[in-house]
Amino acid sequence: MKDLGSYRKSYDQNELVESNLINNPFDFFNKWFQEVEQFGGIEEVNAMTISTIGIDNFPKSRIVLLKQIEENGFVFYTNYNSEKGKSILKNPKVSMSFFWPNLERQVIIKGIAEKTSNENSDAYFNSRPKGSQMGALVSPQSEIIPNREFLEKRLTDFESEFQNKTVPRPENWGGFLVKPISFEFWQGRPNRLHDRIRYTIQSDLSWKTERLAP
Repeated sequence: MKDLGSYRKSYDQNELVESNLINNPFDFFNKWFQEVEQFGGIEEVNAMTISTIGIDNFPKSRIVLLKQIEENGFVFYTNYNSEKGKSILKNPKVSMSFFWPNLERQVIIKGIAEKTSNENSDAYFNSRPKGSQMGALVSPQSEIIPNREFLEKRLTDFESEFQNKTVPRPENWGGFLVKPISFEFWQGRPNRLHDRIRYTIQSDLSWKTERLAP
């Protein structure tokens, strides 16, 4: 066994105080996102953990890529027949989290997910490299397959079929728009007294801010 109790890190790069907040949490998220991107050191700033309640009633988390920030939500794309797709279609309550160690920040967003329009999904699918488009056709995501060769053969077959053709978006592939009901912004601070500010949407669609104990 390996004892990890001695692993330590001091968080002292920034602070999160009420005077620096923005009324709209989407604007504050964009501000943090840009700062993290400009600071550097993270290869995929848009990588996020999406957590769902599975059809077996267990929570499950996995990394996906955020692809669009809308005025009312966040968009990512997946196979609707995948484990996460089926989970979201059964229970649309999800959690998204971003961890940006370069600036010692984390954002946790709770929201309700819904499918994006066919037009939105088509537009993004058509913008993908052809290899990624093929991947959406090749993989029966989350299903049990016999071996790696199964995927490689399917890829070879589809490459031959669509060599000089446009790859169509599979009907079971598209976007989810997550509409937030709360944002929690976490800034690492010394002595584990981290800053945590939560925005919660109100009935009039305004946002209430509260400081949480670390």
